[in-house]
Parts: sequence; C-alpha cells; structure tokens
Amino acid sequence: MFIAISGNIGSGKSSLTSLLHQKYGWTPHFESVDDNPYLPDFYADMQRWSFHLQVYFLSKRFILHREITRGNVSVVQDRSIYEDAEIFAVNLHDIGMMDDRDYTNYKALYAAMTSYLKPPDLLIYLRADIPTLQRQIRLRGRDFEQGIDVSYLERLNTLYENWIARYAAGRVLVIDTDEMDFVHDTQKQEEVLYLIDHAVRRKF
Repeated sequence: MFIAISGNIGSGKSSLTSLLHQKYGWTPHFESVDDNPYLPDFYADMQRWSFHLQVYFLSKRFILHREITRGNVSVVQDRSIYEDAEIFAVNLHDIGMMDDRDYTNYKALYAAMTSYLKPPDLLIYLRADIPTLQRQIRLRGRDFEQGIDVSYLERLNTLYENWIARYAAGRVLVIDTDEMDFVHDTQKQEEVLYLIDHAVRRKF
C-alpha cells in the first residue's frame, strides 16, 4: 500500500507521516529538507536557483517513488512527485522566477519520468488557510522558511486547490487542518486517523 501526503508548506505533512508510521507501522519517507543543498540558496534568490531546486526535488522523488512501487511494504510519503511540477514549478514560472526555456525543459523531464510511475493508492491532501500555515512554519523554526512571503503561500494554496480538483490518478482524501489540528490536539488526531482508516478500508 502506497499513501502519499500532499499540502502546502507548513500544512502538517511530516507530522502526519510520523503519526501514520506510529499508528500503522507504515514505512515513512520524509521530504528531503535538511540535506537539500539548494533550499537555503533558493529562498535567498529564487530566480537564480529555482530550476536547480526543482530538478533536485524531481530526481529525488522519482527515484523514491519508483522504489516504493517496486517494494513489498506499505509506505507513507511526505509530499508526492506530482506537486513538484503541478504546484511549485508552475508557480515559479508564473511569477517570473523560472524562465520559459527552463520551465519547458523541466515539464518535459517531468512528463517522461511520471510516464513510468504507478500513482499512489491514496493521496491525502492537507488543506490549510494562511494563518495555519504561518503558525506551523513559525513553530517548527526553520530559519530559511521564516521569511516566506504571504503572497507566495497564497499562490501555492490556489494551485493546490486547482490541482486537487482535477487530480484523477487515484483516490483522494481531503483533510481540513484548520478544523482538525491533529498536531496539537489528541482528540482531533483520533478523528483524522478515523478518516484515513475509513478511506484505506474503502480502497482495500
């Protein structure tokens, strides 16, 4: 079984990945952040480093996705390969931080890679408004994230909503984290686990 967790920066993906690992014993795969050689530079100069960062994420997630689908254990993944192209690369191109040449090259690479991949059995989308995202970003204390502009998060939210509305590769479970603060509220945590358990049982 392959579960992927998607959502904006600070939506709770890593926390939910850890929770599902603890609850079900699913093998967790976390987004590469602390060892990412481009992320601090990207936040300092998005136009200079956007293409490098996106290709780094794309290659890492392609390798991981392929390993997951070839394996024989249940896995929960923090952020999917689809978000790289459908959300972040689109946004960077739209705001002029990735030029047409790099964007065209990136999209072609993404299309070629994903044509070889089996999609997740269940995609969990963590929906969150801007105040929730800002609070979570502040609480986890990554220095390079503290200066993220609100408009950047807003654009990502819009792209996420548009992507989820047209996602047709498999089943989707949407969890509103503004109302379901599973990170800090144990009762809400149980409610979220119930929703996921129900979604998994419906699939299998």
